Amino acid sequence: MSKSALAQELPEETIEPNAQKQPKPKIQLPDGLDGRTMDKEILRLAWPSVAELVLTSLSGMVDMIMVGQLGPWALSAVGLNTQPRFLLLAIFVAMNTGATALIARSKGAGDRELANKTMRQAMMLTVGMSVVIAALGLAFAEPIIWFMGAQADTIGPGTDYFRVQCYGLLATTLSLAITAALRGAGNTRASMRYNLTANVLNVILNYCLIYGNFGCPRMEVAGASLATILGSAAASGMALFTLLRGKQYVCLRWGDSFMPDWGNIKRIVKIGLPAMFEQLVMRVGMITFTKQVSSLGTIGFATHNICQNILQLTLMNGQAFGIAATTLVGQSLGRREPDVGQAYALRTSRWGMIISAAIALSFFFFGEFLVGLYTDDPQILQTGANVMKIIAIIQPFQSSQLVLTGALRGAGDTKSTARIIFVTMVCIRPLMAVVFMNLCGWGLYGAWSAVFCDQLLRQYLVRRHFKKGSWKMIKV
Repeated sequence: MSKSALAQELPEETIEPNAQKQPKPKIQLPDGLDGRTMDKEILRLAWPSVAELVLTSLSGMVDMIMVGQLGPWALSAVGLNTQPRFLLLAIFVAMNTGATALIARSKGAGDRELANKTMRQAMMLTVGMSVVIAALGLAFAEPIIWFMGAQADTIGPGTDYFRVQCYGLLATTLSLAITAALRGAGNTRASMRYNLTANVLNVILNYCLIYGNFGCPRMEVAGASLATILGSAAASGMALFTLLRGKQYVCLRWGDSFMPDWGNIKRIVKIGLPAMFEQLVMRVGMITFTKQVSSLGTIGFATHNICQNILQLTLMNGQAFGIAATTLVGQSLGRREPDVGQAYALRTSRWGMIISAAIALSFFFFGEFLVGLYTDDPQILQTGANVMKIIAIIQPFQSSQLVLTGALRGAGDTKSTARIIFVTMVCIRPLMAVVFMNLCGWGLYGAWSAVFCDQLLRQYLVRRHFKKGSWKMIKV
């Protein structure tokens, strides 16, 4: 048979085995939903979260700047508390992840009663867990601060700071639970308003309680901690008032039952438990990393804490767009529109990347100025400015993985993110820190190079898992 005859009988792909694969079909969006409409919805949800989280982070920066006027020992004392405090809050953030995902799906499915029941169960869990965890924190406050690598001049003030945080734990966690419920229902503006109030109050009280102004006692580091708790208490009160007004999709009404609904609690825990493991693993990794850095001494550790505090501001970008992705993906799955959820997640990630590029440029060229807001120590200024260049390079990878992780949480896929965090935070970051800090002798630069390796690998693993699409079929 001639070659031309063979070509007529065989299918085209048989005679062209090296032909390129056909591109995957584009996602078909429902009528009335286009890119511009999606961008408006993304920004409607994201901008209040961006404002809220940036202001929260700025409040934390002001805390550090005010405390920094007391000396490097005070910066180190507060820095010792950062990871233990985040570890306490991580448990509540995880449970709230389950509540947010379930409320988002309930709203997507049009089941308002279930959304409100889920909110009440989440609030009940928050109160019970706060009492237990606060008691444990108070019992082991000093050993925890010693474990974090406290020096003789920081153990006392560091312990005082931590104890105040434990006493006011419920004031902090209650507003977190309400915020998570409101976000799941698509309301991010309410939490922006009451957290803005809390942050302004925190800064005013810092001035009063750290230095003893306006007739207040001079409490120094403990005063900064108390100011944070009082601000959180104000936020919780305003959050409760928001629910009691009854104007939100989720609300509190007189006579609502807070009796345990074990079926609903089980669903919250099913999503929240892996998220809790993820948060605990992250904090364990951060504590291990912080202990490694604390071995660099008071000046090196103070420099690290300043740069870490500035990095928290950049996390707000990814976290805010991640919140939007959580809500939009959860509601899309509730409407049984997984492809719409995927489209929302990818567009949300794009917005996060745009903002992260602007942040990276500002950090690269104005890093020394930012570090100079905290201290005028020349050694800290020089080292901190160079670390800020590393942080600038980290930005796009950090933003991408935070947004897509938020999308996976909205689908209830918290197990995969927990596994990824375990690999990168517990294994890769501490290992790279040992290699770069000790074997290569790079000191603080080595520690931040390890952070870069962590973020690069985490972004790759999260994006690869998201592209697989298995999250679209998770049932909650």
